[in-house]
Amino acid sequence: MIGLTVGAGKSSVARILQSLGAAVIESDRHVYEEFGDPEVAATLQGWWGEKVCHPDGTIDPQGVASVVFDAPAELARLECLVHPRLARRRERLVAEYMADSAFRAVVLDSPKLIEVGSNNLCDAVVFVDADRSIRLNRLASSRGWTDEELTRRENLLTPLDTKKAIADYVLRNHSSIADLRPEVERVLASVLEAFSRSR
Repeated sequence: MIGLTVGAGKSSVARILQSLGAAVIESDRHVYEEFGDPEVAATLQGWWGEKVCHPDGTIDPQGVASVVFDAPAELARLECLVHPRLARRRERLVAEYMADSAFRAVVLDSPKLIEVGSNNLCDAVVFVDADRSIRLNRLASSRGWTDEELTRRENLLTPLDTKKAIADYVLRNHSSIADLRPEVERVLASVLEAFSRSR
């Protein structure tokens, strides 16, 4: 399994890997899907009330974020609820994908790969790197984040230098998808070759 870490365009890397025949497990998307589970939704609403709900009563991920990113204890409570469910889902998907010969590799796309120890499940960890100004521009465009918001969220995670040191591969995502793709192809080929040799 290949683990992707840090938010510098790792979703772009995941999409390229998918186009190259890998199965991708998107942790962020699965978190949002768990919010749709009636049991999880009822628990979150019971904890934090209407401020984490859309008008239709469904859970608003941005509302949840506004609560937990200002309160480490609440973030820990959320993770205790959601992470075991995500782990069970991941185990099912990994088993399913690994049994399917159509997939060349399984990719775990997770912003908290290192923090929750999922890197220890991976055959290789890929750190997707970009200058802070590039990261900020991308996040401002995609999520409306300010410099302060990026700093606040990064401070809750393992330092980037530590993640980079843990990684087996570093991809520089500072230009276009066309420039990034050959680098992703190179890393995938290297991982598959190393895995083949170890068998």
